Amino acid sequence: MDPDTALELVKHGVTLLLLDVPQYTLVGIDTQIFSVGPAFKGIKMIPPGPHFVYYSSSSRDGKEFSPVIGFFVDTSPSEVIIRKWDQQEERLLKVSEEEEDRYCQAVRSLEFDRQLGPYNLSQYGDWKRLSNFITMGIIERFEPIGGEITVACEPGMIKNTANTAMVKALDEQLKNTKFSTSVDNSQRKGCYYTSIPRVIKCKGIHGQELTSLNLDKTQLLETLLAKEYGGSEELLLGELQFAFIAFLMGQSLEAFLQWKSLVSLLLGCTKAPFHTRSQLFIKFIKVVFYQLKYGLQKDHAETGTPALLDDSLFTADSFLHHLCKDFFSLVDDATVVDGDLLSWTRKLKGLLENNLGWEFQQDNAVDGMYSEENDEFAPVVEMLDDEAPAT
Repeated sequence: MDPDTALELVKHGVTLLLLDVPQYTLVGIDTQIFSVGPAFKGIKMIPPGPHFVYYSSSSRDGKEFSPVIGFFVDTSPSEVIIRKWDQQEERLLKVSEEEEDRYCQAVRSLEFDRQLGPYNLSQYGDWKRLSNFITMGIIERFEPIGGEITVACEPGMIKNTANTAMVKALDEQLKNTKFSTSVDNSQRKGCYYTSIPRVIKCKGIHGQELTSLNLDKTQLLETLLAKEYGGSEELLLGELQFAFIAFLMGQSLEAFLQWKSLVSLLLGCTKAPFHTRSQLFIKFIKVVFYQLKYGLQKDHAETGTPALLDDSLFTADSFLHHLCKDFFSLVDDATVVDGDLLSWTRKLKGLLENNLGWEFQQDNAVDGMYSEENDEFAPVVEMLDDEAPAT
């Protein structure tokens, strides 16, 4: 990058100023992680928009780490975000207004420029695909009081979550961190996620009709969209992305359970994908595809971190495998399918097969649907942008 371009990015980009952060602390923003060195003061050249900042304090030898603490921000051009390390509480806190004015001026005068690590713009595309439905409204709606997301405030979640390797590691971190004891967690709430019922219970409805409502979550989806999301599909997708990022980067078990609930709700619909909410499901499958594509990467050489998603969450008998198997079969057997929905469903299926080795037993192979010998039994692919459907 030539100096003039770099200077423009520094001036018009967002700056994250992190003061007095101990050496070896892991500091992350979006998909990027930094290990703090003696001269580190933050990150510069950050594109405006929503971001997730997270960090994990280290022992003096840099071998053990406390639970991650993270927070969302929605930034504007040239904005300066300032946090200062509190040694007693082992976390980043906001500075006073007087200090904030002074530090902002210093940043804009480039006094900290040599001590700021550059945001890696080559990774920005990954972040955009993970967060394209997240807005300031989404952040304000779902973030906890104070904005901090951390498993240290979710002790009850660990007791109610499968005993995976990741959960065991988080439990061990909680036992050894000052954060869980230095902060009055009774005064801290988790995120304000939408309540998603696992089972539909309706007065006056019994037997086969009630069973049908639970087998097909379309009616539940419509009810939630109307009552909880004000009819906004983007708000639901924003919550899905918010929860996944809080889980993936922030290691929040509460966020994982919410992501699981939303995925289970949508993949549990049998009518909505084809009749009433085709566009929602195209966006949903696309969101999940990019979430899993990024999260299932086996190695992140630039940070030295292992696979982001715990393999034990995605075994062949996991909730996701069962739901995807049923959903893929549903799309394969449908008589009318939106072309984009079919395309993204096939991409998601291929990703799971290639990355996890999953097998999905299917009666009708969609892959051969365009061949002449299978034409009679092929589902109709409805291209909603065209006047007439194509087979």
